[in-house]
Amino acid sequence: MADFADTWLIEPEAVAEARARAHDSGVEPVSSSVAALLTFLAASVSAQAVVEVGTGTGVSGAALLSGMTPGGILTSIDTEAEYQRYAREAFSALGHEAGRARLIAGRALDVLPRMSDGAYDVVVVDTDRSEYPAILIQAKRLLRIGGLVVFIGVGTDGMLADPARRDAEAGAVKDTADSLRADADWVPALFVDGAGLLVACLTRRD
Repeated sequence: MADFADTWLIEPEAVAEARARAHDSGVEPVSSSVAALLTFLAASVSAQAVVEVGTGTGVSGAALLSGMTPGGILTSIDTEAEYQRYAREAFSALGHEAGRARLIAGRALDVLPRMSDGAYDVVVVDTDRSEYPAILIQAKRLLRIGGLVVFIGVGTDGMLADPARRDAEAGAVKDTADSLRADADWVPALFVDGAGLLVACLTRRD
């Protein structure tokens, strides 16, 4: 079923090129089905302001921009400026104006604390899994009520479901999931297909 979902929607040529650049650079882009889900989630909340942690070569950012409202701004953070250059080229090839993507080269936990409280509709995270718990704290501050946080890759190699995995990344993913389940301010859901997504809606802020 996952293979079928990845071919059900046809991606633009610019996205296919971004995928090829990702593979050439040793970066694992989100699957086509995950990209479609990101577009859907952005559209479902009429996203005008989105934060993405982990730009890669622009595959996920392109999906988010496709679902956002016209004129919406994507802020994408990555430690690799070269990847971000590829992402900007992909966004331009898809017809997005340059001002719709604010690409910041840096470490997420250095950048996120400088961003405005309650100003964002969606926060998407696909980076070092060991940073997920700290990024969750920032996401709760950054999101408006009704906003969404999306953690990508929580199912990779049994990271969340395998009790035998006790490495730092698996522990951080499990801590993030536990925090979302225990906090009544969030309504979480787990999507297990592919690399796995942990999604939560912020319903209130105590």
